[in-house]
Order: sequence, then C-alpha cells, then structure tokens
Amino acid sequence: MATSVYPAQGGVVNTTTLATFIPEIWSNEVRAAYEQRLVMAGLVKNMSMVGKKGDTVHIPAPARGSVTAKTSGNAVTIQADTTSEVQIAIDKHFEYSRLIEDIAEMQALASQRAFYTDDAGYALSRQIDLDVMNLGKSLGDGDGSSWANSAAFYCDASTGLTSYSADTVAPGDAFSDQSFRDLIQRQDDADVPYDNRAFVIPPSLKNAIMGIDRYVSSDFVSGRAVENAKIGELYGIPIYVTSNCVVAEAAADNSANTGDVKAALLFHKDTFILAMQQNVRTQTQYKQEWLSNLVTADTVYGVKTYRPDSGFALIVNA
Repeated sequence: MATSVYPAQGGVVNTTTLATFIPEIWSNEVRAAYEQRLVMAGLVKNMSMVGKKGDTVHIPAPARGSVTAKTSGNAVTIQADTTSEVQIAIDKHFEYSRLIEDIAEMQALASQRAFYTDDAGYALSRQIDLDVMNLGKSLGDGDGSSWANSAAFYCDASTGLTSYSADTVAPGDAFSDQSFRDLIQRQDDADVPYDNRAFVIPPSLKNAIMGIDRYVSSDFVSGRAVENAKIGELYGIPIYVTSNCVVAEAAADNSANTGDVKAALLFHKDTFILAMQQNVRTQTQYKQEWLSNLVTADTVYGVKTYRPDSGFALIVNA
C-alpha cells in the first residue's frame, strides 16, 4: 500500500483504487441487456412512477358514451356517468445478485462481467414479461386465477376457433388461418382500435405459422433483421415471438394431451398496464469480510389488466 507524508500525495484514493465501488459499467450493461430482452413490456401501456411515493396507482376508467339525436326546441341530453377506476398495486420487487471473489475477478477473463450483466438483464426482463403475460388470466370475465375464461380460445381441428377449457387442446389442434381471422374479428367486434395491436406467440406457434405457405411471403417476412422479437406482420398485426409465453396447462393436467399447452396473446396496447416505480438499477459494494464484490440489480413495478375486453388468449400446443 502506497503511503506518504502530508502535503505530499502518494496514497491518494481515486477512481482507479476505488474502481470496484463504481457501478456505472455494470449498470449500463445490465440496463442494455434488460431493454434488449423485453418483449411484452414494450407493447403495453407504460406508466412511470419513478421518484413518486405510494404503493397503489389509481387510474380513471370512464365508460364509453353515446350520441343522442338533437330535436329542434329541445335541450340536449345529459349523460350520467360514474367513472370507475383501475388500481395498480406496486407490489413486485425482484433482484439479481452475484458475489464475485477477488481471486475470481483477478483470474477470470473480462467476459465474466459480460455474462453476469447479460444474465441479470435477461432474468429481470423475463420476470416482468411473465408477470404481464399472466395478466391474460384476467381478460374477458377472468379473475386472474385461470386461463379458462370468456376471452380464451383454441384452434379445434374440427370446429375451428373454440372456447378453451381444461382438457380440451389435443395434439391435432393446429393453428389455422381461419382461426386467426376469427380471433381478429372478435377484437374488431369489441371495437378495439386497429393501431397498436400485437400478437405475442411461443416458438411452437412461430413454427406453425412459418409452415403456412401464404404467410411465408414478402407481406409477412420483410427480410430485415428481427428487432425485439418481431418476426413479421399478419393482416397488419405485428407478430412477436418469445419463450416467455406461459404454460396454460401442463401435460400432467391435460387428459387430452401428452404435452404442455401455452398461451399466445392478441391484445391492444391499452389492454395491460405496466407501472414502473424503479427502473433497473445496479449497485456494487465491496464486502471486505468476504474479499468480494457484491453486485445487485433490482427493479420495482406493478402490472394490471386495464381493458379486459380488448385482448384474447389463444391456447396452442407447446
């Protein structure tokens, strides 16, 4: 350890000697990996609660109004409305931590940090995507406990688009163009805006889609590099593929199938809300008692279904 006698400066503590206490590189790399991995979070309504106090967000949810014919000599018709609200509990706090010993940091390649930052970003983004995906249980008349609700369907090999319930999806129930168009019509019938729609699917459904001749064209595959999981568009609706689509029914629980089934979601941006109270942050602390660096990345947020009538789940073979 360098020493000196004041006023000489031979043992200064500077940005080099305190490098392990400066987390900027870790923070930037974790945040970059996190943003790159997100799929669902970028497609839903985002509300920033960063820097604000409180554990619940109250969002007005007014009902649609109607028009009335105006007749000469009569006053206008006043519409009564008691605005309801949607409450979002900011109750999710997830962290990712690694304790890196000095000797390991000395001897390991610099790429170890790249692995940990990428892994932290992936783990945190995956958790957020899973929480948003699971909001599909609250679509239609769902109460959040089951995928079997009025907004959940599957592609029955005999009857086409059919309401989903337990023990219904069989191995032969394959995705079809007709079923997808019927699902889109349900969104149209619900008067869902045509813009800001998205269809998020598991890899198995991507495989099925790519096997339909009419979809493998310049209308679907642009030839450009895949960006944030977007693989193309069908009937003007962007298609995103992610392995974060959740298992709606495990093989062990489905008497009609020997494999898992997963939920794909067709929704509008306002269908779900993600409220972030703390964006991904990374902190580094040197633990002298362990001769190690403790690196922790964490985030705080809440999720909620905002427009349950504007989204639908399509349960498919995984």
